[in-house]
Amino acid sequence: MFEDLLVYITVVEQSSLNKASKLLNLSQPALSRKIAKLEEELGVMLFNRNGKRLELTRTGQLVYTYAVEQRQRHVQFLESISRYKEAERSVLTLGASLTTIQTTLPPLVEALMNKYPNTELKLVTGKTHEIVSHVRDKKVDFGVVASSIEEQGLLCIPLFEDHLELVVPSQHELLQEDLITMEDLSGQPMIIFSKGTWYRRVIDELFARHNVIPDIRMEIDSFEAIVRLLPTCKAAALLPKSYLRTPLLDKNEVVTIPMKELEQTRRRTCLIFGQKTDLNAETRQWISEMKKALSSALSI
Repeated sequence: MFEDLLVYITVVEQSSLNKASKLLNLSQPALSRKIAKLEEELGVMLFNRNGKRLELTRTGQLVYTYAVEQRQRHVQFLESISRYKEAERSVLTLGASLTTIQTTLPPLVEALMNKYPNTELKLVTGKTHEIVSHVRDKKVDFGVVASSIEEQGLLCIPLFEDHLELVVPSQHELLQEDLITMEDLSGQPMIIFSKGTWYRRVIDELFARHNVIPDIRMEIDSFEAIVRLLPTCKAAALLPKSYLRTPLLDKNEVVTIPMKELEQTRRRTCLIFGQKTDLNAETRQWISEMKKALSSALSI
């Protein structure tokens, strides 16, 4: 009956079946049948026919007032549902280390937010063991860590493997060599990551294994700062491949140099989360898309 009431409102406001039929995109006979059906259901006459002009009966006026009220209530109902949906949008909490934030998260978050624009993402930072603890204690929905985790009650899905690459300014002297080895880095001005991080430990072990003593000019906690300073300092750096995307290299006028020894510095980045029975539907959906989104975003 609600749809018939909406039709009735149009007929009343146009005072003409002909005008109303054009607005409603209905034939005049079909419109007449709808009005007749409404009158039959209500058991009253809604109009007095005066030639081609329609005049409301007293009962017809009451029905019109009721119909307008119902239309307004319907609009208010739809608006309330819309506000409820916005208030109930999904909120997911992600834990990650600072280095992961710089390398993996930007393209990952962009890819996922494009797919789930109504999802609010909250970020909690910390070291790997802290992120594992947060996931275990359900303080975060899932975590992205640069290592494989084996712990009861947690699931660990490998996302991709990464390794370090040599990065130099586009006019660096090393680019004149046909083949670069670790020994070529001895005495080279370098900017490296600060002590206490996984990347720094790997680099120190790598230098020690190959008896390399570089000329360390700076130690910085930011991949972005390292890349920006390389041309100014005319220095080299060892940075994770996942961070070194083409637009970044072009923007800062730096290039990568393949080195066989660096391929051994592989590190696996994983997604960790609680058992599936502990996860809501939205979180499970995010997880199912995570690997695909990352592979596409990082081109790996």
